Amino acid sequence: MIFTADPVEKTPPGAGHSSFDLIEAPKFFAGLKLGRGITFLDLGCGEGHYTLAVADAIGKDGLIYALDLWQPGIKALEEQAAAAGRRNIKAILTDISKPFPLADQSVDVALMATVLHDLLEFGLGDAALKETARVLKPGGTLAIVEFKKIEGPPGPPLRVRLAPEEVEMVVTPHGFRKTRRTEVGPFNYLILFAKEA
Repeated sequence: MIFTADPVEKTPPGAGHSSFDLIEAPKFFAGLKLGRGITFLDLGCGEGHYTLAVADAIGKDGLIYALDLWQPGIKALEEQAAAAGRRNIKAILTDISKPFPLADQSVDVALMATVLHDLLEFGLGDAALKETARVLKPGGTLAIVEFKKIEGPPGPPLRVRLAPEEVEMVVTPHGFRKTRRTEVGPFNYLILFAKEA
């Protein structure tokens, strides 16, 4: 079922592209260290490549909210989740630069996988990070995957790519503390933040 917060028909930048096929998944999951039965939030989930992989990692007792304003992506995710019998995925059609349809402090881990650079390019980063901080539990994790600041392809133009230090400068004012950074393949890195209590 699609839970629609706002009727949205926009196509976000990067729609239809996923960095999941570019990363080394074992390194990603080793860096993230997900627990079983947690509540996970995938922001800008697209067709849900990360969502579906995380669903296996957190188990059937875990819950995943997958948010995107790209309706074809949400529909594709729902179809794949249904076909795989995954009932712990809630796909939500919404704009992640607006208030999330989630309760305060209801999420253990939030993921922005190659999404932050797009939000920042359009001046929407602060709004999305503020909402992420609101829904994360104290001590919860914000995981950000970004493209290395090198010439592509693959990935976005160099001018919009973010070095880890730039990500940290944008994220920490919202009540986060950097905990770890790790390489997750030749093109991408993972940087983790803890929400301050």
